[in-house]
Amino acid sequence: MTQSLPEAMTGSTPPPQAEISLIDITRKLARHWLRLIFGSFAAGAIGLCATYLMTPQFTARTSFLPPQAGNGGALSAALNASLGSLAGLSGATTKGSGDMYVSLLQSRTVADKLIDKFKLQELYKTKHRFEAREVLRSVSRISFNKKDGLIAVEVDDSDPNRAAELANEYVNELRTMTAAMSLTEAQRKRSFFEQQLQRTRSNLTTAQKALQGSGFNQSALRAEPKAAADEYARLKAELTATEVRLNSARSVLADKSPEVTRLSVTLASLRSQLQALEQKSDAEQGSDYVSKYREYKYQEALLDQIARQFEAARLEESLEDNSIQIVDRALAPEWKSKPKRASIALAASLIACLLMAVHIVSRHLWRSAPLH
Repeated sequence: MTQSLPEAMTGSTPPPQAEISLIDITRKLARHWLRLIFGSFAAGAIGLCATYLMTPQFTARTSFLPPQAGNGGALSAALNASLGSLAGLSGATTKGSGDMYVSLLQSRTVADKLIDKFKLQELYKTKHRFEAREVLRSVSRISFNKKDGLIAVEVDDSDPNRAAELANEYVNELRTMTAAMSLTEAQRKRSFFEQQLQRTRSNLTTAQKALQGSGFNQSALRAEPKAAADEYARLKAELTATEVRLNSARSVLADKSPEVTRLSVTLASLRSQLQALEQKSDAEQGSDYVSKYREYKYQEALLDQIARQFEAARLEESLEDNSIQIVDRALAPEWKSKPKRASIALAASLIACLLMAVHIVSRHLWRSAPLH
């Protein structure tokens, strides 16, 4: 086949394109096997020697079982069952999840207690407290195993005894914090229902005196039977208790949450029933005796419900269990955890071998490239 005009005029062919051959690269690396082996060995030896210049670190570990939900036992459950729909107000407080206790362990309050007790700011040679917190956070590992429900705390330190003391102190501070928080909540609930109980007793006494001073009217009893008065008292007491429960739920839940929505619907239904009953009573034009009798029955029913809630709150306070069950207490480690000399030496050897191989291949490709 004839050559093209430009090639015929010049009398030359285009330069061949350089091709990268895996076989050539392998042969090139094989020629320098001695350099690769001794270079990797030297890098590993240097890495191993460098580990002896590092300060040994010891890791202490403790694990514990956080407070569990449902403390209070069968006695509290039986009392809650007797309260019916109002058990949510006075039942035992549900304990938080393990993630919540992990967050408490990682809180600034716990960190500051450890910094002050062990003088970590001087130990870590930090000028500011927040720097000491960051160092403490970097040497501490707190995890929650959802499978077995245990929380593990690991702390690294150059002193094995101090590492164990730090790990155990995490648990001690958590125990102190949860006990104070839970006790405050239980006392608050018991005090709230105690005030409500005293107020209801006073109102019942007032209603009883008013009823006694109103006189007896047989026609009024016929116009407003006892059953209707009892129904009115029951509805009004349940309405008041539902309002208390709704206000309590709104203090901790969003307005659109299912619990708040359900209580709002229940409250609206009770108000509608009570309003219908009041309109019926007004239409029948009951006497003054009937209204006072109805108020007395309402205060009596309300006192019964508040008293049961108060007893439930007292029971919760007495049965409050915030015990943290330690599974493995941290002991002073007998062997260092860092630095891992074998791993560091092996990593240094591999990295050095890889870098030398890349250098050899790059130089081979550069020399094999055609000149333009």
